[in-house]
Amino acid sequence: MDDVVVLDTLAAVTAVSLVAAVVVGLLPRLPVPQVVLLLAGGMLIGPHALDVGTAQDVRVLSDVGLGFVFLLAGYELDPRLFREDAGRRALLAWGVSAALALGVVGLLTAGGVVRAFLPVALGLTTTALGTLLPILREKGMLHGRLGRYLLATGGVGELLPVLAIAVFLGTQGRLAALVSLAAVAVLAVVLAVLRRAVRDGSRLARVISAGQDETSQITLRGTVLLLVALIAVTDQFHLDAVLGAFLAGMVLRRWVGAAAPQLEAKLDAVGYGFFVPVFFVASGMALDLPSIAEAPLRLVLFFALMLAVRGGPALLVYRGVLALRERAQTALVSATALPVLVALTEIGLRSGTMLPENAAALVGAGVVTVLLFPALVVALDRRPRERTPVAA
Repeated sequence: MDDVVVLDTLAAVTAVSLVAAVVVGLLPRLPVPQVVLLLAGGMLIGPHALDVGTAQDVRVLSDVGLGFVFLLAGYELDPRLFREDAGRRALLAWGVSAALALGVVGLLTAGGVVRAFLPVALGLTTTALGTLLPILREKGMLHGRLGRYLLATGGVGELLPVLAIAVFLGTQGRLAALVSLAAVAVLAVVLAVLRRAVRDGSRLARVISAGQDETSQITLRGTVLLLVALIAVTDQFHLDAVLGAFLAGMVLRRWVGAAAPQLEAKLDAVGYGFFVPVFFVASGMALDLPSIAEAPLRLVLFFALMLAVRGGPALLVYRGVLALRERAQTALVSATALPVLVALTEIGLRSGTMLPENAAALVGAGVVTVLLFPALVVALDRRPRERTPVAA
């Protein structure tokens, strides 16, 4: 690959990243989240428009960006949520979604519309928590009771599909996927042991504490090493590594303890400042626009199914604890999907089980959910609080 071409593409990708941030800053009332501008910018500079470059030109950086999406999502998720009502209801809602997805996709498979049964069914149960986090945090929607429910439903909708994909659809087989899960468990134990070993007052603890800031940035460098190592253990970036990144984020938050907010700010700077935008711009560049144009009804079908299958159960499961407006917000958050869909379609295409038009339509539908649903969630939050009693 020509290094000049790669640098030209990277320059265009970073330019799109900067322009998107500037536009959002200049137009604070713009009802479109920044990720949408990144995707649209990627489509514009991609091979189907200006043809500045291809997603393959920045593949490595994009892979690290996808890893950061899941690492930050796992870092944000508090495992204690799953012992609360929010976590239990989130698990129930995802279970209902999974049952609906299996039934609906089974009918589509019987009708010849779908060939890759399991990838498509799992795709309808995903939630893009990593994509939604910057939007929800910026609008202050992660605090309070509603924030707990949004985090729980997003975390379940991201973790469980990735777990199922790693076990049933891993590119290196089920045994390798289980070994990958075991490796993450070992990582958790090792980090726990290290935490006990690095006691306050020890020399190593003083070195780590003194090196957290300024030029050393020890904890940040260690986190980046952890993420890159998870990606580097495979020849290609696949769901096993994604799962590892998500779980590593959860483990890491527990390990750093009181320093979690400080490290989180640094991860935000590195992830959202560079790697995550590269991933979303590259995703836009990789979108197969001609396939979507040839079969637009498939995109409409998958979009409707995402809203009904993933979002619909939230309207019922959260009755009695959330008002109708809040349930609508939770349903829209639940139905927003993209990063896992990208990885799912990649697996389906590599294995030859997924039709190219379905892969493009699934990712395209995910892009539409990111275009519309977060903006609707924010718009609903701007309305006056309802004074009516919570629906029973």
